[in-house]
Amino acid sequence: MIFAPTLSADAELARASDYAAWSKAALAADKRSGAQAWRDADESKHFDYKAIRGRLEKLWGLSAAGDVKGLLFVLNEGIHGNIDGIGHERLYQKARFGTKKLIEAYVVEVVAALDKIAAARSIPREEKRDFFRRAQHCYGRSALLLSGSGSFLFFHIGVVKALWSEGVLPNILAGSSGGSIVAATVCTRKNADIGAFLESDRLANPDRDPEQKRLAPDEVRDRLAELIPDLTFQEAYEISGRHLNVSVAPAEKHQNGRLLNAITAPNVLIREAVLASCAVPGVFPPVMLMARDESGKRVPYQPDRRWVDGSVTHDIPTKRLERLYGVNHHIVSQANPLALPFATDTRKQMAPIEAIQHASMATFKAWLNANMVIFQKPLEMVPPLNSLANLARSVINQEYTGDINIIRPPKFWSPTKILSDLSREDIDELIDSGMRTAWPKIEMVRTQTAISRALDAILAKIDKAGDDGPGHRSAALKKAVR
Repeated sequence: MIFAPTLSADAELARASDYAAWSKAALAADKRSGAQAWRDADESKHFDYKAIRGRLEKLWGLSAAGDVKGLLFVLNEGIHGNIDGIGHERLYQKARFGTKKLIEAYVVEVVAALDKIAAARSIPREEKRDFFRRAQHCYGRSALLLSGSGSFLFFHIGVVKALWSEGVLPNILAGSSGGSIVAATVCTRKNADIGAFLESDRLANPDRDPEQKRLAPDEVRDRLAELIPDLTFQEAYEISGRHLNVSVAPAEKHQNGRLLNAITAPNVLIREAVLASCAVPGVFPPVMLMARDESGKRVPYQPDRRWVDGSVTHDIPTKRLERLYGVNHHIVSQANPLALPFATDTRKQMAPIEAIQHASMATFKAWLNANMVIFQKPLEMVPPLNSLANLARSVINQEYTGDINIIRPPKFWSPTKILSDLSREDIDELIDSGMRTAWPKIEMVRTQTAISRALDAILAKIDKAGDDGPGHRSAALKKAVR
């Protein structure tokens, strides 16, 4: 009898054509390795499984009895992402697919309880609003941060496509440089319309010249116009319900970088903001931002200032998102060629060689900062060299990872491609790489963001129900909606 050779788990996962096939292969691999038995068992030293089991059974009992007031009381006691340690990083490293079934069941039941409270007619609307706002404030929110990337922005497209297809794409997105193009493409459309703009046939340049190394500034502007509607940050939020954040850095000295969004710059036009965020110093000219005035006319925004590549100062603007939206959970898609040497998945246990590299990088950072202090005065005498040194210091001192990290796999690409107009084949390869790198993180994202996504959706419904009317929309917004 001849037996066909069996593929290894890694080979089966690599052959998966979509997330459904990948999930099936991952579950089979977990069953063979014993990780499935680990998932099925409550016990673990990394979280208080007895307390979570008790909480889950209490929620089950109250739900079965239809005791909505009881559910409200129990969830009022405390609702946060790491309750009894369920957010411990090691709980997501054992199995290829998901984590402890107990944790997943608990999260599902909390979401079901929140939905029951939201639908209950016995609880006054204002009491509901107060409860859900406090719950959101205590629990926090999740955001997807798309790094600077140059032409590797199509890796982000793959990541977004994987998250969007599974219904776990956060409502808060931040992007710098190439990442801002992807974030703006997503956040200027209704959710159902996003998919068409994540396909390579829509993204590839039909007029691409293979002999041309990179697009000229005017060509970049034209390509952005094809992908991003002419909307302000506020108008885009009203259409998509998503919070778009674009990082820009100042071209002048003694200015600070900014995070543009519907809160800090509601009337600023997104296209110019993205163009500025993509203006690599020394390659593309600085950009003046534009805004829409009260009559809908395009006008300069801070006409005495110019802006450049946002990844220079805030590639991953975690602190600003925390202040603006209460974000305390960061999903990072990292494809920045300059950042990749400093970006490690800190949420996994590093191998010895990785630990040595991590320690060496920390030592290098300390050495660079010390020398920058020593040579600050001499460098100021040579402005171009001083600017280059400050740029290097800004790049190396940033944090490039978050709570969940989707990092572009190491692969040599010609430096000439980083800012070039990529071929359809290269675009497809990067999108595929982004999707496959995201798939192992999907269930982690699903579990860790389920409650915050539920709170966002419930509050949006409550607020919409309380609106007196559709409100005023600018002429430009009406046109964009049509």
